[in-house]
Amino acid sequence: MRHPRILVLAGSTRAGSLNAKLAAAMTKEMALADAEVTLISLADYPLPIYDGDLERNKGVPEEAGKLARLFQAHQGVLIVTPEYNASFPALLKNTLDWMSRPGAFDAARGNPFRNRVFAVSSASTGQYGGMRALVSLRPVLELGLGALVIPEQIALAQADKAFNEAGGISDERSAGFMRAVTRRLIDEATRYLI
Repeated sequence: MRHPRILVLAGSTRAGSLNAKLAAAMTKEMALADAEVTLISLADYPLPIYDGDLERNKGVPEEAGKLARLFQAHQGVLIVTPEYNASFPALLKNTLDWMSRPGAFDAARGNPFRNRVFAVSSASTGQYGGMRALVSLRPVLELGLGALVIPEQIALAQADKAFNEAGGISDERSAGFMRAVTRRLIDEATRYLI
């Protein structure tokens, strides 16, 4: 049986990022479920702030194209985002904006946000776990980019105390939410296997 390919990224590049820790924990969970998982850092794909004049004069940056091709090569994408001022960070929005430009992706392979399934999650030291970032991110993905986003998600509250020494989630209830997200993402991504 073939297993789906899942791309995982955190919307933060900060050293010690709690969202990067959650992304790593979810990557491990999916690998244990036999998914083929690729964990990347947006630090490896630096992009200038989106500017229409820059796009017109110089085209879409090469890094945006690389990311778009990575999305196209996977049946599922998991985005784990921090919450900044009741929304998701500019780093992630800028990345999505550049990737959505027609010059970023091979039209023959299709839009990188369509024909695959997405999941979103977040981690925060606060009591809401970054929930407001997820509320902001979903419409950008679904309405703005046409992505299919599963309803399951985890908003990991008090994430500074949530991880054990092995990098997993200590609290069984939260770990259960994480498993629900990863299992549903794998199940839905399997439908996109060619």
